Amino acid sequence: MISVDSIQFAYNKDQTFIIPDFEIKGGEALLVLGKSGSGKTTLLNIMGGLLAPQQGQVLIDGVSVYALKGNKRDKFRGKHIGIIFQKPHILAPLTVEENISLPRFFVNKPSNEKVDHFLSELDILDKKRSTIQTLSEGEAQRVSIARALVNEPKVILADEPTASLDDENAKIVVNLLKEQAAKLNAALLIVTHDQRIKDQIEQRITITRKDL
Repeated sequence: MISVDSIQFAYNKDQTFIIPDFEIKGGEALLVLGKSGSGKTTLLNIMGGLLAPQQGQVLIDGVSVYALKGNKRDKFRGKHIGIIFQKPHILAPLTVEENISLPRFFVNKPSNEKVDHFLSELDILDKKRSTIQTLSEGEAQRVSIARALVNEPKVILADEPTASLDDENAKIVVNLLKEQAAKLNAALLIVTHDQRIKDQIEQRITITRKDL
């Protein structure tokens, strides 16, 4: 479903990220481990079509993401990639329902049925009309996950999804992500330095940074 081949990236000539080649099939999960500053978020942004690598390619369902230019890449990302950021980027003026509906709006798809489905799947259907300020940290994270899933993406990318959660909620969130990826037959990639979740995902790689 997604493969990374010969990726190279550096922010300056004295520092380069070492990113191994890998492939994740639909329904599979991969954990990317690394210390702070090792390039985990950089890798996620490259895979999500947000940051062009200096060399190599990202293939999603056979499509080379960086062969697509401008608006075409944006539309492809909106339809096929769901990104869960470290801090839930949900909009305070909007309700839970409105926040989750946004990705459907941007790809011109009706929202109500899918929004209710993922609210139910993530056990926050009762929060549908709630404002963001009334949510707990765990509920806000679930809203962020639902928004990433609502277009039923082929690839789910999660950036440190458990960093601010206690042990119990960290385990719950990873299980939710794995369950939803399996149901959607989507490739799931989680980047983290959180050692607590290592045992929840069998496949894992570690990335490092090389300073010259």
